[in-house]
Amino acid sequence: MGLEKIQTEKAPAAIGPYSQAIKAGDYLFCSGQIPLLPETGEIVAGGIEAQTRQVMENLVAVLAAAGVDFAAVAKTTIYLADLGDFAVVNEIYAGYCADPAPARATVQVAALPKGVLVEIDAIVYCGK
Repeated sequence: MGLEKIQTEKAPAAIGPYSQAIKAGDYLFCSGQIPLLPETGEIVAGGIEAQTRQVMENLVAVLAAAGVDFAAVAKTTIYLADLGDFAVVNEIYAGYCADPAPARATVQVAALPKGVLVEIDAIVYCGK
């Protein structure tokens, strides 16, 4: 079984030695997305609401490049700079979820790349 790199210009380029996503068999492992604008690599203007929406749109773009959508997501991890933002992030995130919603963990971290407020990664099942 080989690994397939998933890459799209509709999501921000990696800011380190990693891929936007890797397909391994029936699974897709999406790297954490932060609220960077794909066109410029700059952090989206605005607070936690704008950042969360951008993160989700970046993740959706990576999923689309792999030929799936958010309904195929099995597990996500949400990393927050401030767990006090949980309710806002949860409300925006819920708008992307199908039933059943993915399994999920949400954690507060000491810091995130580029000082952003939120990062989300995903594991996706691409089989039938």
